[in-house]
Amino acid sequence: MEPFKELPNMNEIEAFVLNHKLAFLFISKPNCSVCHSLLPQIKTVMKQYPQIKTGQVNTDHVPEIAGRYNIFTVPVLILFYQGKEYLREARFVPIAPFNEKIKRIVDGVNN
Repeated sequence: MEPFKELPNMNEIEAFVLNHKLAFLFISKPNCSVCHSLLPQIKTVMKQYPQIKTGQVNTDHVPEIAGRYNIFTVPVLILFYQGKEYLREARFVPIAPFNEKIKRIVDGVNN
């Protein structure tokens, strides 16, 4: 798996989402303890799905993402399929159910 790509502005975020069949955003803030504890777990899950391109957005650097994607809390995890939002999880994300949702989506896309 490629590392989560840091996406520093809305132009790069939107290009990232539109240019990959499956694109995943991990949206967080540096002072968010939930974000820090969740990210390594999400990275472990995403290693199973190399076809999903992964990006990370710091809302302190890109505050306009809140308005663009209706973000009211962090972390927010969004999976896009062909540029359209397909799955969204926020704040406290149970890993096993999250992994199952991702697996079902990837299996559906590959069939």
